[in-house]
Amino acid sequence: MFNKKMKTLMAGLALALALPAGQALAQQGKELVVATDTAFVPFEFKQNGKYTGFDIDLWDAIAKKANLNYRFQPMDFNGIIPGLQTRNLDAALAGITIRDDRKQVIDFSDPYYESGLAILVNTDNSAIKSASDLEGKTVAVKIGTATVDFMQRSVPTAKLKLFPNIDNAFLELATGRVDAVVHDTPNVQYYAQTGGKDRVKVTGAVKSGDFYGIAFPKDSELVPVVNQALKDIRADGTYDKIYQKWFGKQPD
Repeated sequence: MFNKKMKTLMAGLALALALPAGQALAQQGKELVVATDTAFVPFEFKQNGKYTGFDIDLWDAIAKKANLNYRFQPMDFNGIIPGLQTRNLDAALAGITIRDDRKQVIDFSDPYYESGLAILVNTDNSAIKSASDLEGKTVAVKIGTATVDFMQRSVPTAKLKLFPNIDNAFLELATGRVDAVVHDTPNVQYYAQTGGKDRVKVTGAVKSGDFYGIAFPKDSELVPVVNQALKDIRADGTYDKIYQKWFGKQPD
């Protein structure tokens, strides 16, 4: 009986080792916990009781390609990296900029989106057009993002008001309690064309060349699995279709 059990165990182990990491995870029946900040339109948000957005569709396509089972865990952006560090999360998509300091504590997938930062002001504001115009001004930013670091480094005289949710920053601008909002370009542009239409405007980019990546705990076995799936969906046109759906154009 003991020998039979050992043979069964060894056979299962051999099968797991023979499978790619993603399939091995699926074979084990593991449900991955994937964090997302659902207040980052159009990348991730909740609509009619369901999670939707570019990141949501992208992860769904990656998970199908890699045969991964998962559930989304909504949370504030500033809790995501600590959650990955403690391994309470298996992965995260939330417009997370790939940065060297973050690479010290978490791992990233290959880049999947090129972003940047932009300035949002009320339509009647003609004084703010560039980063230098923000000197001495009150600027709303989101806690824990690359925007905070950029503003502290590049416009140290700006008075920053920190918000856990970018929607609150937009509201602060609408009520005139801040002079501008600085945030990720696609999110700012989307808001200017939808909820803030005719009330706010994007006056210019203050930074470019940032890339988003899918984040993981250090040394996660998921990184090569996700990178391969990302390559596959780029090659078969799935990535382009998702990009077209959410941004109305093909990726550059």
